[in-house]
Amino acid sequence: MRALIVAHGQPSDPLPAAAALDRLALRVAEHLPGWDVRAATLAEAGRLEAQAAGGPGLVFPLFMAGGWFTGAQIPARLREAGAEGWRVLAPLGSLPGVQALTVALARESGAGRVLLAAHGSFKSRAPAAIADQMAVRITAETGIPAAAAFIEQSPRLETATGYGPDSACLPFFAMAGGHVEKDLPEALARAGFQGRILRPVGLDDRVPGLIAGALRQA
Repeated sequence: MRALIVAHGQPSDPLPAAAALDRLALRVAEHLPGWDVRAATLAEAGRLEAQAAGGPGLVFPLFMAGGWFTGAQIPARLREAGAEGWRVLAPLGSLPGVQALTVALARESGAGRVLLAAHGSFKSRAPAAIADQMAVRITAETGIPAAAAFIEQSPRLETATGYGPDSACLPFFAMAGGHVEKDLPEALARAGFQGRILRPVGLDDRVPGLIAGALRQA
């Protein structure tokens, strides 16, 4: 069975994100003996098309929410490449296991208040809906006050005030990169955030197994 893990990548500097995605694919493959697990970022010219050659198989979008990239761009690029038979699965952030992991990470942080940081979109509220839902779930299941804030839409991270030393920011992101390493901490600094910034949800060691499980189930 073939699987292709697809991420957005970093258009301005595609190689580091591509290397990180390749490492993730290797870790996922450890859970799937006999599978051909590949990886491609949309930022790498021709990479998706090359990796999809010899299909069909399953495409796993390494995105925290569905949207234009998962619903339109990835399928369109596969069609344009003549890569028939590939089935695009639900994105990482929609997996029940990843959502449960997000709650667990908030609980494990020991924080008194959690800020769930997500990308969002200036075009649509839809990509942010899952982060809002996760913040509600964190509060409901852990008792820790939680709220979501975003890089590209309101409420923006730089307006997230009132987070003291006992708070934690949990990045609801699939990978590291410019948003997580630069935009997020800069926005929190402008907001006067005093708590800890945790690792992104997608970098947790439990994620490769969760991706493998989703591929196996599909």
